[in-house]
Amino acid sequence: MKAKHRFIFAVVVLGLLMTGPFVVTSLLVWLDMKEVERNMLTELLVSRLPVGTMMTLFGFAIGVMVLHKLFKQYVEGLLRMSETLRLMLRANRDFRVELEGPPEVQQLAQAANELAQQRDELMDDVDAQIARAKASVEEEKNRLAALMSELSQAVVVCNLDGRILLYNNRARLQFKALALGPTSAAGGALIGLGRSIFSILEKNQVEHAGDVIRLRLAAGKTPHASFTTTTRGGQLLRIQMVPVMPGAGEAAGAAMSGYVLTIDNITRSIEEEEKRDQALHALSQGSRSAIANIRAAVANLLDYPDMEPEQRGCFLHVIDDEVAKRSHSIDQTMSQFSDSLKTRWPLEDILGVDVISAARRRIEERLKLPIKTEEVDESLWLKADSFSLVFALVFLAGRLQDHYEPRELRFRLSSEGKLAYLDLIWAGPAMSSETFYTWEMESMQVGGDTSPLTLRDVIDRHGGEIWYQREKAAHRAYFRFVLPVATPDAEVLIEERQVTGRPEYYDFDLFKFDDRSIDLDRKLSDLTCTVFDTETTGLEPSKGDEIIQIGAARIVNNRLLRQEVFDQIIDPECPLKPESIPIHGITEDMVRGKPNIDAVLPAFHQFCEDTVLIAHNAAFDMRFLQLKEERTGIRFTQPVLDTLLLSAVVHPNQESHKLDVILERLGIQIDTRHNALEDSLATGEVFLKLVPLLADMGIVTVRQALEASEKTYYARVKY
Repeated sequence: MKAKHRFIFAVVVLGLLMTGPFVVTSLLVWLDMKEVERNMLTELLVSRLPVGTMMTLFGFAIGVMVLHKLFKQYVEGLLRMSETLRLMLRANRDFRVELEGPPEVQQLAQAANELAQQRDELMDDVDAQIARAKASVEEEKNRLAALMSELSQAVVVCNLDGRILLYNNRARLQFKALALGPTSAAGGALIGLGRSIFSILEKNQVEHAGDVIRLRLAAGKTPHASFTTTTRGGQLLRIQMVPVMPGAGEAAGAAMSGYVLTIDNITRSIEEEEKRDQALHALSQGSRSAIANIRAAVANLLDYPDMEPEQRGCFLHVIDDEVAKRSHSIDQTMSQFSDSLKTRWPLEDILGVDVISAARRRIEERLKLPIKTEEVDESLWLKADSFSLVFALVFLAGRLQDHYEPRELRFRLSSEGKLAYLDLIWAGPAMSSETFYTWEMESMQVGGDTSPLTLRDVIDRHGGEIWYQREKAAHRAYFRFVLPVATPDAEVLIEERQVTGRPEYYDFDLFKFDDRSIDLDRKLSDLTCTVFDTETTGLEPSKGDEIIQIGAARIVNNRLLRQEVFDQIIDPECPLKPESIPIHGITEDMVRGKPNIDAVLPAFHQFCEDTVLIAHNAAFDMRFLQLKEERTGIRFTQPVLDTLLLSAVVHPNQESHKLDVILERLGIQIDTRHNALEDSLATGEVFLKLVPLLADMGIVTVRQALEASEKTYYARVKY
């Protein structure tokens, strides 16, 4: 029997106790009286009945007040205490029972708090022991996490259903860059734990690669497969797949439990190859006519050595003009090649001045030859293999010292377009082409250090060029290294990673995940949920207030994924209410120019697809979404759980279920209130702490949670 029903029963019993004995006694006396006595008694009672009735009602009211007081202090007080004790047991260890009510109840609360303190000390000791026991396991996990996160190649691990179990930062950034359509408003393609890889890659190709691996496993061959696919945006991806086996030591041919995908976006390299082919074709076709003209001019000069000077000058002019055109064409081709040539060898970004400093230090130490610099662009980044490049510079310096004994060497660094010019300058006699060719093709050696590479190998590795040139006026010469200039792509990647931090990217329990749709009988602890919140221009959705921010995060396998979030400011296309700005902190300048609800709602719908929605006071947020159904055509049909209602289910005797009160009750800290993303993250933590409390009440599935929520008083609130 519920407490309120027991209170009503107690009031009825009180009324019977106050009137029943009098009525029964009067009835017995009435039956024993004679007629005269009954008439006299009737006259006596009727004249005094109002006073007696008033006294009885007054006494009954006093009795009810005393009974209510006792009920509040003992029954409801003890019920609140029991809720608090369960709260301390399952959700918030730091919470304590307030010392209120009569002395006996306060003593009980004090004893409960002391027991809780002893329990905490015991749990702290157990946690410390568990932490020590898990230290080695965590270390291994962190090593794996660091390895995966820092890989420069995109890596995604999936189970056999295509659900993503693991991905690294590179994969997140790569798919974000590929995002198109509604997904772009969410900040990237929908990669995330528990999501399907088939929303990104073609399912048939992935499954075919899996079949290839199984065949190779059965044949005892190395299990791997690769394929190339095209994204919705036309990008080309090269995919390599290797299997995840059930465990170490499994026999070859055992069924795999998942697979690892390494993904390369080869669009740019393919485009570069195509551009290079086109450039080579244009260069070769254009050279034929030029060479034919030159050959004809040279033939005339040879055949007619006695031709007039004016005519000879014409032929020489033809040769000079064609050679100049070809030289310009070759320079243009080199410039076009610079990007694609850089991809042929794993080169690193390095400041050109650092290369010069390294070469200068080694030349001065090894060769005792003074080094000076002139016209060095200190801001110029090179794409270079610094070790082999410095070795080549020292090698050339050594050869110059052996043959020409220069008193000093100089470095010069400049750039033109996508090419950098690094010059090694010396003063001395001119060198022959044969000597330079010999230096270029022999294996490099500096003192006792040798390299299997030649100078030409180093130049080819960089996709560059080198030549020898004289400065007649200054009586000096130089070797010019033509090297590729670094692009800023890598710096952008690093900057973004610093902002977003390392993602939570591992969840091996999902290997056992095989559910494909929302199942109302699924356990709350196993759900894939989207917890969300909105900020609006006001509190009246039916009177024209609009959404100005949507924030959301995902919960997968009872874990709140703080890296897989949706956070979007929305242009409401109407003025903001001045009184609302201090609450949410969103100003007119922040919303103008942002996507409107027509662009954002499809992206949010895609973000939360196939998940249960969770919000605090969800009826309010859902009303805003429902009012946009006709305009956007977007309907949110999945089940919705409300943490306000679930809190009322778990703690029916608590006076408030506002989010701030619940956060304090459950010991949850929040950085900023009334920010859609921060509130949704806080709501997610509330839900996770309510799940075990609901389980204590026998509410473990979505269906049971919905049914219990519908029975609460707050479920009647409409917007």
